[in-house]
Amino acid sequence: MKRDKKEEIAQQIAEKFQKSQGFYFTEFQGLDVQKMGQLRLEFRKAGIEYKVVKNTLIKKALRDAAGADKLAEGLKNTTAVAFSYDDPIAPAKIIKKFSKDNEALKFKMASVDGTVFGADALPQLSEMLSKTDNIARTAGLINNMIASVPMVMNAVMRDLVSVIDQVGKLEK
Repeated sequence: MKRDKKEEIAQQIAEKFQKSQGFYFTEFQGLDVQKMGQLRLEFRKAGIEYKVVKNTLIKKALRDAAGADKLAEGLKNTTAVAFSYDDPIAPAKIIKKFSKDNEALKFKMASVDGTVFGADALPQLSEMLSKTDNIARTAGLINNMIASVPMVMNAVMRDLVSVIDQVGKLEK
């Protein structure tokens, strides 16, 4: 591949790194074509882009990224990158589930919203809630708080009426 073509690919990969909320490095050596196709399909269903990229091109693409030195440590052997543009946690869940049945797929590293996670962080990442789940939980909490305000106000009013009634009985 010619130098200008390599620079162009590195630039495209750098743009994908910047657009994605999370990206995951995996090693796929030993996966046959059928298994790789299944993995790509799982990623595609979740809206995740999965690309096999040369390590040297990834290093060039990461040269201006935060945590590039930490990420470069994970670039050994074969590398494929899962780019997640909407839900930065979804790739972790797919990788964990798929690697249970396919030991050839190995998680190397990840960067989620600028934070770098090492190879041992996959269980932690896969158990995190997605942004959609977090938004739903927050909305539920806010809804519960708003719904409880009238009940608290009614209780205060009921107690006030009870106190006034008791004072009225004492005066008689």
